[in-house]
Amino acid sequence: MKTIGNIIWLLFGGLFVAIEYFVASIPLFITIIGIPFGVQALKLGMLSLWPFGTEIKIKKGNPGCISTIMNIFWFLIGGIWICLTHILFGILFGITIVGIPFAKQHFKLASLALTPFGRDIIFR
Repeated sequence: MKTIGNIIWLLFGGLFVAIEYFVASIPLFITIIGIPFGVQALKLGMLSLWPFGTEIKIKKGNPGCISTIMNIFWFLIGGIWICLTHILFGILFGITIVGIPFAKQHFKLASLALTPFGRDIIFR
């Protein structure tokens, strides 16, 4: 079921979302200050490529204050808009019974888009 869900996800928009994240990470890597944000954009892009069967976990141990500060910057610069977009798509997909699995994946992406620092993606 995971593989079929991921293939359908890729065909109906997941690939475009991943490409957008990858393209958005390129200008972030140009500056030294933007490199950590580019890594997080790549993390979101990887999850948007193959979301079914993945899990988001908070990193073991204390992520520290740097992670919190970076999450605040991420939130203020664009994380809230990315999160709201995924929530909107999650609600739209959740209206239909067929779209509920895809809505769950958008809500997973929304939680990572809000605070990506200090989290790991586990591919299964």
